[in-house]
Amino acid sequence: MTSARHFVIVGAGLAGAKLAQALRDNDFDGHITLIGAEERLPYERPPLSKEYLAGKKPLEEFTVADAAWYRDHNVELLLGTEVTAVDRAARTVALPDGSTLEYDKLALATGSASRTLPIPGADAEGVYTLRTLEESDALIELLRTAGRLVVIGAGWIGLEVTAAARAADVAVTVVETAPGPLLGALGPEMGEVFADLHRAHGVELRFGTRVEEITTSQGRATGVRTADGSTVPGDAVLVAVGARPRLGLAESAGLPTGTGVLVDAGLTSSDPDILAVGDIAEQDHPVLGRRIRVEHWATALNQPAVAAQTMLGKSAVYDRLPYFFTDQYDLGMEYTGFAAPGDYEQVVVRGDRAGREFVAFWLDPQRRVLAGMNVNVWDAGDRIKELILSGDPVDPAKLADPSTPL
Repeated sequence: MTSARHFVIVGAGLAGAKLAQALRDNDFDGHITLIGAEERLPYERPPLSKEYLAGKKPLEEFTVADAAWYRDHNVELLLGTEVTAVDRAARTVALPDGSTLEYDKLALATGSASRTLPIPGADAEGVYTLRTLEESDALIELLRTAGRLVVIGAGWIGLEVTAAARAADVAVTVVETAPGPLLGALGPEMGEVFADLHRAHGVELRFGTRVEEITTSQGRATGVRTADGSTVPGDAVLVAVGARPRLGLAESAGLPTGTGVLVDAGLTSSDPDILAVGDIAEQDHPVLGRRIRVEHWATALNQPAVAAQTMLGKSAVYDRLPYFFTDQYDLGMEYTGFAAPGDYEQVVVRGDRAGREFVAFWLDPQRRVLAGMNVNVWDAGDRIKELILSGDPVDPAKLADPSTPL
């Protein structure tokens, strides 16, 4: 009977919590165990570098569900607990106290961890990363007292924290090895929009610059030394050089991995009883026709509905287009689609780029829309999606003309 079945979810972030909810929404009446390394209830991460960091949103507003929900829906929460191993033959997961839990279906939602730098000074006091609520709290305290912050990395986290720091009147220098910001996500054409934005707010940007050392005095960070021998002083250093998927459990269990756990369109791994969702899922995407792993909130929010169907033996595929967003100063942006470096031939801009109120489109050599980004324009999202999904070539001149309906 269904009620005798036990589904285990490893990872109590947004994806894990949403999967537990989706299973109950689909009338699964068996036992659910949700296991998380952090001590607190599952929460969403984007506010940590956005509204929460800026003091505009309290934790309860981005906690996925309160404790009563898990109790009322008979979801067993094991928080502050790291699963140490998965035994696929026995269908068990091992816990730190030596005990094991049997599972009928297992979902891995272990998320990502902040990348670190193997350089001198990286473990000094005053060196920050941002992945957890506690780390965001530490940054909030820092921004109340710091005069100057050095940010290593001009990706989303680095730039969002930079914007929060400038709003707190903290001087910021951003050091980035690439020739511009966000090149992997947006390419040079739109990355320059964010470079201009931060320069306009007084941020010093040092591109094409590698950090060799985090300088210290009496064990505390005092800035960075770059490859050309120059130093950048700071009261603290934020290391924001990306995230790495937490694949240790999957790899030790012998599941095939690439940049993530290899899963099919329904999010099942090579083992029919094990799924992967969220940051760690490298999915065979049915619309994009390629494997893709997306480390963004929308994936963790939306994949669990499909994973729940798959765990319950129903046919389901995850076919949503990738989506992410950012808020920096007075710029709000949404990005839909997928245009990796080398995939696209041109970027077409529709609207006022200089005034930061426009839509950008990435076109492939056949002039098909691969992705679109709306900047401070809030009625274009559905049209962007339709243009991508149609697969039809477009006229770049008409696409750029605001008088021509999308």
